[in-house]
Amino acid sequence: MTEPVIQIRNVSKSFRNTNVLDELDLSVSAGETFAFLGRNGAGKTTTIKLMMGLLTPDSGELSLLGVNPVTDAVKLRSMIGYLAEDQTMYDWMRVDEIIRFVAPFYPTWDQKLANEYVKQFALPVRTRIKHLSKGQTVRLGLVLALSHRPELVILDDPALGLDPIMRRDFNRDLVTHLQAEGRTVLYSSHLLYEVEAVADTVAILHEGKIVRTAATEDLRRDVKRFTLSPQDLSKVGTQIEVLDGRLLVNEVSLIVDGAPQAAQLLEQEGISCRISDLNLDEIFEAFVMGDRKIRLEWPEREPVAASSLT
Repeated sequence: MTEPVIQIRNVSKSFRNTNVLDELDLSVSAGETFAFLGRNGAGKTTTIKLMMGLLTPDSGELSLLGVNPVTDAVKLRSMIGYLAEDQTMYDWMRVDEIIRFVAPFYPTWDQKLANEYVKQFALPVRTRIKHLSKGQTVRLGLVLALSHRPELVILDDPALGLDPIMRRDFNRDLVTHLQAEGRTVLYSSHLLYEVEAVADTVAILHEGKIVRTAATEDLRRDVKRFTLSPQDLSKVGTQIEVLDGRLLVNEVSLIVDGAPQAAQLLEQEGISCRISDLNLDEIFEAFVMGDRKIRLEWPEREPVAASSLT
């Protein structure tokens, strides 16, 4: 069996009295596009810094490309392409100067490929970095991260500063390009829609733990919205895993994990329900923001005119 490109076992990390990661387990296979999702503060960036050897875990083990980032971080960083939203550069350098500066750090640096990226991205090579636009800076970061042909590419919300349309197009085009080259990609974000079309596997991180890992098509199959009458709610039982529940005026809306089994159980109980699909953003929100207790939601009422109160 082929060793995973990324293997994390029982990793915990805390800062002072705050536990950020709690016995985290994660595995990414070669050639996989892996979406690592969580709300801001869930522990995504801490996990990536542990992968890069920038932090040391309190407990547990990490291996990337067969290398331990705790004991051999310098070697590992030369093998990985890493791009983050807050990645800093020497902004007094010109574009061509920073490319020449970075190249010697990577034994497998391909200058011809770097030149191709510069041309493809229409980067002004004689311009100082501090004068580049946000989009140009992100694309320069790609040149520096990809020109050594890394087997593994780690993207930590690299297009965060771009507008939503540019973000979506940038991420889709980038991941599609990396997939075509056979790269393994770990993409960290709090916005699932950006990689919904290209991610093979999704892991949802919540409060320092992975709460769900699945292929994207499996998530769509397993997590659905069930709408039924309030009278039938008491018959649902505990065999159905409810991620989010809302009690409306005349119906109950449940987001359920394990939809095929739930549908079978409800049918056996003679419960009629309406089942609808969810997009991946709705699924993600149900795992990290869902309320497993049914909430009463009243429809909005028209405001009462002041004259009617006198």
